[in-house]
Amino acid sequence: MSQIERIYRIHRLLAEGRAPSLQRLMEKLEVSRATIKRDLDYLRDRLQAPLAFDRLAGGYRYVYEPGQAPYELPGLWFSAEEVHSLLLLQELLAQLQSGVLQEPLKPLEQRLRKLLDTMPGAARELRQRVRLLSTPVRKVEPAHFRTVARATLERRKLEIRYYAKAKAERRLREVSPQRLLYYRSNWYLHAWCHLRGDLRSFAVDSMELVRILDAPADEVDAAAVEAHIGAGYGIFAGPRRGTAVLEFTPEAARWVRGEMWHPDQTVTTLPGGAVRLEVPYTQVQELQMDVLRYGSSVRVVAPTELRHAVAQALRRAAEQYGPLRRSPGRALTAG
Repeated sequence: MSQIERIYRIHRLLAEGRAPSLQRLMEKLEVSRATIKRDLDYLRDRLQAPLAFDRLAGGYRYVYEPGQAPYELPGLWFSAEEVHSLLLLQELLAQLQSGVLQEPLKPLEQRLRKLLDTMPGAARELRQRVRLLSTPVRKVEPAHFRTVARATLERRKLEIRYYAKAKAERRLREVSPQRLLYYRSNWYLHAWCHLRGDLRSFAVDSMELVRILDAPADEVDAAAVEAHIGAGYGIFAGPRRGTAVLEFTPEAARWVRGEMWHPDQTVTTLPGGAVRLEVPYTQVQELQMDVLRYGSSVRVVAPTELRHAVAQALRRAAEQYGPLRRSPGRALTAG
């Protein structure tokens, strides 16, 4: 138990008016007489608690002047483990999206680090000891992120100039924010698009202009939003179009068995140790990218459009390296 935890428990006993004796505190906190004396001195001298020994009661209590308010410990009080956990969370958030949350979180970090004065210094080494390696991150303009977050929380409409990378086109849109999503190291806004008259997902990094409007955001039924987000595979939300069936080699199966592609997925073990993964999908684009990362270790059984898309992508990839030739006594090499 850290000193802060002990002081907090001592304070609770004193605030309840129990006037615990030194022996009672030693038994309650399971520490030595010298440790309890140091804690009481710290409480009285450093934290300015009105602490005194009551000879009649045979214990310690708070003694107040007439009209004095009950004593409270200053500031926020956490255990060492709680402070470490909060600092770890802050560090992970900073690493997840460098710059986007850095300024808003800085005051919290400073306050938490002040609480470490009487604790072991391990938390000060978080940046050196803990690293989070995420998938490639697309740079988000911090001011845009804060504006989107504010509009989402305050329930206000947004005007955005959005660059759709797939079509290479820019368009001004008015949207009603519903959810902010953090998916695969990137931020997305799930919103009602007034241009399309439907729910859409917008990558925050593709927003070139963001402006909060005076009009309140249109509300979409929460169940409908959740169903739309979680209907198909990945960030391409929308009505479920079908189920993709993928078969993985026994070697790849060692990883696939532990992966969550979708909450409604089904994993079946096949003869020889291979596995069949059945996963709902809405659009094939993102599912295709995840299939391709397994290369020759996966075979698309269904649907036909995904099977053809993956086969075509693999053929184009192979063409990048030209025809392969076999050198005498050597492995295949690119021509």
